[in-house]
Amino acid sequence: MDVIPESQQLDLRSDPIPPAPEPPSSFHRSFLRRVFREDRFFLILSVFIGVFSGLSVVCFRYAIDLCRMYFLGSEITAPALRLMLVPSLTGLVIAVLVLHVFPLARGSGVNQTKAALYIYNGYIPFRTAIGKFITAALAIGSGQSLGPEDPSLQIGAGLASALGRRLRLSRDRMRLIAPVGAAAGLAAAFNAPISAVLFVIEEVIGRWSAGILGSVVLSAVSSVVITRWFLGSESLFRIPQVELTHPWELLAYAVLGVAGGLASLVFAGGIAVLRPKLKAMPRWTQYFQPALAGLIIGGIAALGAPQIMGAGYSFMDEAIRGQFTWQFLGILAGLKILSTILSFTSGTPGGMFAPTLFIGAMLGAFIAGLEHLLVPHLAVSTATYALVGMGVLFAGFLRAPMTSVFMVLEVSGNYSIILPVIVANTVAYVISRAFWKTPIFDLLTRQDGLELPSMEEQREQSILRVEDAMRPFSGAVLDASLTIAQASQQTKGFTTDYALVHTTTAGWNLVKVAQLASWVAEGKSDLTLHSLLPLRSLPYLHPDHPLEVALRYVDRWPIVPVVNRANFSQIEGIVSKQDVLARYQELAETD
Repeated sequence: MDVIPESQQLDLRSDPIPPAPEPPSSFHRSFLRRVFREDRFFLILSVFIGVFSGLSVVCFRYAIDLCRMYFLGSEITAPALRLMLVPSLTGLVIAVLVLHVFPLARGSGVNQTKAALYIYNGYIPFRTAIGKFITAALAIGSGQSLGPEDPSLQIGAGLASALGRRLRLSRDRMRLIAPVGAAAGLAAAFNAPISAVLFVIEEVIGRWSAGILGSVVLSAVSSVVITRWFLGSESLFRIPQVELTHPWELLAYAVLGVAGGLASLVFAGGIAVLRPKLKAMPRWTQYFQPALAGLIIGGIAALGAPQIMGAGYSFMDEAIRGQFTWQFLGILAGLKILSTILSFTSGTPGGMFAPTLFIGAMLGAFIAGLEHLLVPHLAVSTATYALVGMGVLFAGFLRAPMTSVFMVLEVSGNYSIILPVIVANTVAYVISRAFWKTPIFDLLTRQDGLELPSMEEQREQSILRVEDAMRPFSGAVLDASLTIAQASQQTKGFTTDYALVHTTTAGWNLVKVAQLASWVAEGKSDLTLHSLLPLRSLPYLHPDHPLEVALRYVDRWPIVPVVNRANFSQIEGIVSKQDVLARYQELAETD
């Protein structure tokens, strides 16, 4: 991913939305102010982002189909020479466009969208969205082994960013508008709103909030409505209902998870090794890298495997319906890994979602045929294994475990396969994480010289809690109804400087022991603590609170009580500024 030069970056200031003309009625003025507050306006805007993204993705899909029909006709019946020359010659054109006209259009688009959120304040040049549309349509339509989903994600993000700049949204909203557009683009490409929402939250934004979730959901749903209006509402694939007659069948799906995990390692390893080597070659070679990748892919197609060209959804459907031998399915899975590595590492614009699903479908159907041969009495459904295999590769290669489960359910419309999907995906994800520490999108980011937050690493980080830093309270615990004389008497024998005062059922305060002695000397012995202590209560924490929450209070209060959630009058311990800093210091020394 190329870094946006300073000359192309936008200075996004926190300018408010220009106010609408106010009608004379004070009620109307108040009503408009409530409706057109930026957070509400952002939700309304998300719907329009979804509509525009859905329309753009529909046009993008039509453009890919037109390119494929114009360049290749029917991929199965095209002459061998045409299969070889079309992706190669188109690769030359794409290289010129990427190097001279659309330099930010290369790659899948996921990391570019993530960079817009964390580095460029939501800025994605509209020119990049146009370039992604043109170059990815040419690449996929000519037979490069790439898919339309990731580019659709970036196209949606680019449209949203342009719209946000046009409306002069605040900096905070601009940072979130690209992921909102990304969810709309991905939902339209997959015809799967839940998967799109989960992926954007899981891998791009990395955090949940009501505002973010509402905007992302609205954009995804509205884009899918538009897509289904034009392209239909049928699920991508159909399989029969799955009935697990014996628990041992889940073990068979676990075998598929193992195979998918190993295939993910090969897939990710090939990209990790080849991509930096090709990027390090002289610039003039970048004109020929997409062409060479296209020539090799075309050669594979001419030798008898044209199924590896393009996204390959029609061939996935054929594999689900059992129209290939299990031996050929295994060959297709291996060839698709090779061809996708070549296409992607050469810098050709396009996505990895569709190739991942293709590899998974072929691998799943291959494992089904192999298991049926080795264990004839096992109830093996090729369609089910192919569909579960899609999720397996998605979980192992793209490392989005939650998205992988719902993606399979949405593209099939069949929720009876949820147990096999969860089992197989979990196995693949665990194997991938165990042997390949860096997720593929984080790997690509670091190869490009950027340091974006790793959502997987954040999920795996141990969270320090208040209970990790708190210590027992060795001082006196007083009731606010006590007189000063009684309180002073109860603090005798304690060596601490402070005493905690229980003021109400859920309230605490703090008093210095020396202050009690001073009040006694001033003749205030008969007054109660409640009458002398300030009304402002001492904040309190619970043991399970994240430790960072304590930082809000320990700088202003010498100690903060930690109380039981079921009984606010029960002290679990206390924390101070020194306690919190010491715990963070211990963590730093162990890392």
